[in-house]
Amino acid sequence: MASSSCLNIAITQPCVSLSPSFSPNSKQPNQSLLPQSSFTPIHSSSLALRSNQILSHPRSYKLRLPNAPNFHVAASAKVEPLKVMISGAPASGKGTQCELITKRYGLVHIAAGDLLRAEVASASENGKRAKEYMEKGELVPDEIVVMMVRERLLQPDSQEKGWLLDGYPRSLSQAAGLEDFGIHPDVFILLEVPEDILVERVVGRRLDPITGKIYHLKYSPPENEEIASRLTQRFDDTEEKVKLRLRTHHQNVEAVLSKYKDITVKVNGNAPKENVFAQIDAALIQLLELRKENSGSMAA
Repeated sequence: MASSSCLNIAITQPCVSLSPSFSPNSKQPNQSLLPQSSFTPIHSSSLALRSNQILSHPRSYKLRLPNAPNFHVAASAKVEPLKVMISGAPASGKGTQCELITKRYGLVHIAAGDLLRAEVASASENGKRAKEYMEKGELVPDEIVVMMVRERLLQPDSQEKGWLLDGYPRSLSQAAGLEDFGIHPDVFILLEVPEDILVERVVGRRLDPITGKIYHLKYSPPENEEIASRLTQRFDDTEEKVKLRLRTHHQNVEAVLSKYKDITVKVNGNAPKENVFAQIDAALIQLLELRKENSGSMAA
């Protein structure tokens, strides 16, 4: 059911774009947007936050909605768990944000690549089919991966807690495949980072082959010369190959956005991870509030 309610969140047409709004009483504009206490999982069925609480931090994020996204609302007094998709280019910080989202909201984190490897290892029917293609050096057909994703999303934990689908779908055909099975997210989060920043993040990455730890020559340098001397660079982390990967990503994500344009939240990913998460958190809280209000009015 579509809603035309006006929210305290900021959306630019037709997608959501978040921009910082500073409180006039704030004396520390660089203060972290997150509470100092540790995260506590939030479950939509017990959410008690009001929208004015979102604006209680020194820096807050407001979303302006000229046209409210077409969020799906269930005709029930109980608010359904969140169904979230998140996308971002290589080195956009998507992995970090997925960790923060799942810790905060208790969602089931599902990454298609991990799921594919697990299915192959378990020798399930889908896994056996996928392995045949992989052993030939061929891409696993979309219909097989879509089926794997569908079955995982329908598992009891995903249905009860809600889910966060990480980096999938990556193409219009994959999105259409999910739609054919009746799988539709509440929100599609897109992390946006300028290309030059993405290239710098990737090209500067180094791997410690002994510990497996990832360093960055500029942002997270090794602790000492001994570690620095053994660091290696991935073969595809060169500037030329990174730009090629980014071009492919941008082409694919534009196609996927055409499917989810009414529920897309564009987030500025070129900021400290806490600030990036604050943008995502504000959008998800507002979505839950909107859903809760609609559920309550329909049940009354």
